[in-house]
Amino acid sequence: MRGTLSPVFQVFEQQFFEAKDLFLILSKQIKSKKAIALSGKMIFLEIFAELLAKVHYQKEGLEFDIYSDFKKLKKNLQKIHHFKLVEKRLNEQELRSGLTYAGYREFLDQQKKQLYIQTFDMVVSSTLKSWEDFYLKSEKASRGIKPLMINTAINQIIQEELEYFTIDAKGKMDSMVLRDIFEGLRKIIIFENLLIHLGFNPIFISSIHFEIEELKDNLKPWYSNHLTLQSLSGFLAEKQDVSKKYLKWAKDLREEKKMLSIQAENQAKSLFRKILS
Repeated sequence: MRGTLSPVFQVFEQQFFEAKDLFLILSKQIKSKKAIALSGKMIFLEIFAELLAKVHYQKEGLEFDIYSDFKKLKKNLQKIHHFKLVEKRLNEQELRSGLTYAGYREFLDQQKKQLYIQTFDMVVSSTLKSWEDFYLKSEKASRGIKPLMINTAINQIIQEELEYFTIDAKGKMDSMVLRDIFEGLRKIIIFENLLIHLGFNPIFISSIHFEIEELKDNLKPWYSNHLTLQSLSGFLAEKQDVSKKYLKWAKDLREEKKMLSIQAENQAKSLFRKILS
């Protein structure tokens, strides 16, 4: 008996085929919007694979990674997304200040060219067999899984995320911690939506859900600032003589980051106190 397919496989299947279509588009030309859209799909597929791994570890005491073929691609797609966030901040800065940052723009253009060539080579050198294998392995691993088993696995994964948050919430939240919180909240939201799709009650009440979404959204400008400051600092580190406009912008970014970090940290600690109490 092959077993019946889990109802969450339908959600996976939709995301999988949408991801595959985007992948085929990128095999002809790397386009930023399509790359960013595929990045979002790949995040879901990785989280789904993590769920299957948790379920099968409980069933058979096995650990397996059916997503491994896509990790490098996902990383490069995320880099493209990050690059576009930095480029957007540069455009906003030039518009707001009335100044041009030609040296930095040239620096970004060189990075963009290298990143897009690398990503395109990665796409065209891969085969559709990886996609076919991933689909078949996901289908096989999704058979015979009862909704209650998925519910249990999701609850355990979210509990592990919350335990990590508990450790983080005890001390000062640096950039790495805030980034991990952003990614962890995104994972929790996806898992909660899967529970709802299965007909289970979500783990958190609606008011907590609202705060989770609000914190995730408020971390977006922090993340954009963090990436821009990181990129600009890398550019300035290569320069012996730096013009005042760059020093002023870097100073403004640091001040903005400090303010956004304090806001995010306070909001995160408030949320975690409610969740973990």
